[in-house]
Amino acid sequence: DVGERWKEFQGIRNWEGMLDPLDDGLRDEILRYGEFVEAAYRCFESDAAPPCGDGGLRMNGYKLTRSVHATCGIQLPNLTDRIPQWMSSWIGYVAVCDDADEIARLGRRDVVVAYRGTSTCMEWLENLRATLTCLPSEMSSVSGSKVQSGFLSLYTSSTPEKPSLQTSVKEEINRILRKYAGEPLSITITGHSLGAALATLTAYDIATTVENPPLVTVVSFGGPRVGNKTFRRQLEKTAVKVLRIVNSDDPITKVPGFVLEDGGAAAEKTRTPRSQSTAMLKWLHRRAEEAQLVYAEIGEELRLSSNDSPYLNNPSVATCHDLKTYLHLVDNFVSSNCPIRATAKMVLEK
Repeated sequence: DVGERWKEFQGIRNWEGMLDPLDDGLRDEILRYGEFVEAAYRCFESDAAPPCGDGGLRMNGYKLTRSVHATCGIQLPNLTDRIPQWMSSWIGYVAVCDDADEIARLGRRDVVVAYRGTSTCMEWLENLRATLTCLPSEMSSVSGSKVQSGFLSLYTSSTPEKPSLQTSVKEEINRILRKYAGEPLSITITGHSLGAALATLTAYDIATTVENPPLVTVVSFGGPRVGNKTFRRQLEKTAVKVLRIVNSDDPITKVPGFVLEDGGAAAEKTRTPRSQSTAMLKWLHRRAEEAQLVYAEIGEELRLSSNDSPYLNNPSVATCHDLKTYLHLVDNFVSSNCPIRATAKMVLEK
């Protein structure tokens, strides 16, 4: 029953014992949040102006309360003082559960922030800004806490016509928390690809700058790396819980930068020939750090593989990264010893 176990599903115990084998109740919740991301894609891709009505949320007991935009912060040459409208794009929404039956089933009033993945040329340009940059002082007072430059730019940049994604989301979250003060609440931030990275930034920002936040959970699909070890440590000190759904065959989950383990201890303990290779690793680590390219994996991981599915023969890079592939794998994953259930269902056609 979700109502009795919702804190477990939201990661209060870091999903201990729930990922391998995959708990059926958790599976249902992951798939449910995946539907919110699918709704974000549908809204953006429709000819109608987003958010295209309620994006199908009404049938899930949620009400869309605010649309949000991300703005590219790259300074392009030969632009006038007026910033073109295409520098900002609709990227997602905030929704709140307002159906009494669904609130009773969930055991609390759930607030969802959902983000789509990369879809515009300007977003691709921001994705390519792979070096790490320090978080602004209003987000972190800790020296050395760094995140990917392009993701931070899309999160914090604004235009005279459009507030930043950061401002829009936090204003709406604060409004909702005031409106439903005293009720059991949760905030779930979900996204795919670029949206997964923005979900992590949003969760950290809410947990550290919003007064008395409820349990904040990230459910991300196919997300790239976001920040360094210091950022990860700061995130772990908050109440934020992060569940990353990763396809081993999806290259997007392996970028940007490098994940390097510290090798200093081994070098000090031995003078064997191995110490030379250890010294080389340390040297490479320093060079990568100087280039601002050393990242850290964040949160708990549900690792899947498209090669385990009988319906995904020799999948392309695009197929491995597709949200529908992720949802198919989650729906049919059993455990690391039995990756796909015998009754696996085919991926839905686009």
